[in-house]
Amino acid sequence: MASSGIVQYRSPLRTLGTVLTTPFLAIYVVWTVLPIFMMFVSSLKDLLEAFRLPAVGDWAGITVFFDFTPTFKHYQNLFADLNFAVYFRNSLLAAGGSALISVVLGSMCAYALSRIEFRGKKDLFFWIISTRMAPVVAVMVPLYAIFRSAGLVGTVPGLILAYTTFNLPFAIWILKGFFDNVPYAIEEAAMCDGCTRFQAFRGILPLVAPGIGAFLVLCVLFAWNDFLFASIIGSGGAKTLPVATKELVQPQNIQWGSIMAAGVVTTLPMMFLGLLIRRYLVTGLTMGAVRE
Repeated sequence: MASSGIVQYRSPLRTLGTVLTTPFLAIYVVWTVLPIFMMFVSSLKDLLEAFRLPAVGDWAGITVFFDFTPTFKHYQNLFADLNFAVYFRNSLLAAGGSALISVVLGSMCAYALSRIEFRGKKDLFFWIISTRMAPVVAVMVPLYAIFRSAGLVGTVPGLILAYTTFNLPFAIWILKGFFDNVPYAIEEAAMCDGCTRFQAFRGILPLVAPGIGAFLVLCVLFAWNDFLFASIIGSGGAKTLPVATKELVQPQNIQWGSIMAAGVVTTLPMMFLGLLIRRYLVTGLTMGAVRE
């Protein structure tokens, strides 16, 4: 009895793409992870061990990179002598405070723009996002003058306000797409049951929670990695980790061990945050991408 079946045809380009995917991903992972790994290992090395290299062409001598006695003196130097605990606290307060304010105010404004029709709505929305298009350097001088007259230069509240200036328009723009993706019938049903507009707004927040959480992480990342605002608006009493790390590079001495340790201290919290909520981050970033 003859058997019948369907022969699937695979184009040569598709086969080639499948074959090249694995080595490409392997190279990408090595390219991404290797610098972070070397930074972490170098932060645990003494200065002489960190600069020990194998001879040119001696591939067997690559084990010299892993032949060292771990030391935590660079981390001890950061927190005991260089006051990095204060800089870490400043980064945490500035990034977290700005992200929280931007998401709270941005979600309410985005909800209003998504649900309420009024004259000039498109123009207002374009004006809001256009404030985010200006480069930071272009607005730094007027912002510095305003902040100095208000006594906010060199303070953590001033740094939070500076980050919110740029995060809030972005929050409104992104979060509006999330609210547009939620059917308005849900709020109409809630208001027919006696809920106020604000209660209906709170009722749909769980539906857009992944998107809000994803943008909260993006706001934290933007503020955490910022250098320009932190070095000018936050100069003095509100110094953050990126600015403090840059100051380890001095004309007469470059503290390589402390720089590697500072890089680990700056990078690891954001990596753990991303890994902790990676599932919700992907869900949130794709919420407003497709509409029914």
